Amino acid sequence: MKVRELMTPNAICCLPTDTAESVAKRMLQRDVGSLPVVTDQDSRELLGIITDQDLCCSIVALGLDPKITLIEKFVRPNPITCREDWSLETCERAMQQHQIRRIPVVDGNRRCIGIISQADLALKDDPDRVSNTVAEISRPAPRFVAG
Repeated sequence: MKVRELMTPNAICCLPTDTAESVAKRMLQRDVGSLPVVTDQDSRELLGIITDQDLCCSIVALGLDPKITLIEKFVRPNPITCREDWSLETCERAMQQHQIRRIPVVDGNRRCIGIISQADLALKDDPDRVSNTVAEISRPAPRFVAG
């Protein structure tokens, strides 16, 4: 099976100049935990990704006003991406290796054409493979301990 068969096409994207509040509202309305960040809504060239964790653990935790704080400084640049013609196995390996739950799907010009998530896989992929992917994504990452 190919990524194009499970991905959400035309993913909702945001711009670096959007406020944290508007991005959070879009996430809430769409029941998603991250949004691709693009240069503009016409070209949809992928710049990065922003997650609900970024909004909470950066903007809110720092006491910044989400109504006026732009997300540009909090965007994770150069996110792991996949192509629509990738096999699901290749996509899942990328999720496992990088411990990420969502991957923007891009075309040859880095235009965001969709997104694929762990939830997409859980609904339609082989249960044993999904179980392995979820376990790998959820594995605690080694933490740096200052000595």
